[in-house]
Amino acid sequence: MGKRPQPPTLNDLAPDGHDVTADPYPVYAALRAKGPVHRVLVPESGEAWLVVTHDAARAALTDPRLRNDIRHSSSWHDDGGHAIGRNMLQTDPPRHTRLRRLVASHFTPGRITALRPRIEAIATDLLAELPHHGTVDLVTAYALPLPVTVICDLLGVPASDRAAFHTWSNTLVMPDDPEHATSAATELTTYLTELIEHKRRTPDSALLSVLATADTETGDAPATPEELLGMAFLLLVAGHETTVNLISGTLHALLGHPDQLDLLRAEPELTGAAVEESLRHNSPVHASAFRFAAEPLDIAGTHIPKGDAVLISLAAASRDPLHFPDPDRFDLRRPPRGHLGFGHGLHHCLGAPLARAEATTAVRLLLRDRPTLAFATDPATLTWRTSTLLRGLTALPVRVG
Repeated sequence: MGKRPQPPTLNDLAPDGHDVTADPYPVYAALRAKGPVHRVLVPESGEAWLVVTHDAARAALTDPRLRNDIRHSSSWHDDGGHAIGRNMLQTDPPRHTRLRRLVASHFTPGRITALRPRIEAIATDLLAELPHHGTVDLVTAYALPLPVTVICDLLGVPASDRAAFHTWSNTLVMPDDPEHATSAATELTTYLTELIEHKRRTPDSALLSVLATADTETGDAPATPEELLGMAFLLLVAGHETTVNLISGTLHALLGHPDQLDLLRAEPELTGAAVEESLRHNSPVHASAFRFAAEPLDIAGTHIPKGDAVLISLAAASRDPLHFPDPDRFDLRRPPRGHLGFGHGLHHCLGAPLARAEATTAVRLLLRDRPTLAFATDPATLTWRTSTLLRGLTALPVRVG
């Protein structure tokens, strides 16, 4: 049997001159019109089956034959040099179930409700530093420091280390160079290993200290050193990168749809709906982690050989017109159900309640305290950073007052 021809990238599929990084949705729409599943080449990662329709995506996200552990990949040799520990995103049941139970009680709606005063206090402090007139970048001045501060508070990362931590995290999640990613992984691994050991020697009430020192309430075995390192990495990175993109993406959508911004100003109780519509309209988690076929299977009529990689596009699925009428329209009155912005199934985002609380608080307080906001530059010139998993603005310059 001959070797399969190399499939196209999303850039190959785009019309001439179209910037897929700035706007991937026309390409997704064209793929959906041709079928639910397509063979594509993912730069820096290799070939994969891309799932683009809502029904097929939901089915794939819950199919036990698709595994997150890379050792099910036919091309697996090692973890690629960038893996830090062994985390929930890289594992399957029963290990995934045990790891998730270790931290699930810390991210319940009740726990997040108790965190809201702290989230509001952080947002209020950041707003006090924003100008009342002039131009400001809402990513660096607001959308970024809020979730970084919250997750570092929760886990027990010292304030003096947070800027360096974010630099490492950003380089790993959306790398611009393989050598930079490798260096960031090494430095972050060293930092987290030392921080965990410090928490073990000098325990406090922060989550990382609890995980490092205590037996579990569930009766599960405590995390191994490798698992604890992976847990710290995943919670720190996922706990802020996605929320930065959600806050800035929601503000970008509102500024780009003045009628919806006016509606939200008139009815602030729609802030939660604005965040949900942003999750659907421009998912900050753009796709699932790669999954691998543990055995041959079919997805929506497409045969997937054993060992092949599958990438589930949460962004494409959340704009499927069969589930969301007029899907490219940003509409706060749309019923806030059915999108896949936080995934689905076993790997549904553990931190979804926290991300929602941070985003709704950030948007509500900003619009209350800064009644006049507008793009400070042509929105078509804004740049987006995109990785396999995530998509977010590099900056959001706005005029205030």
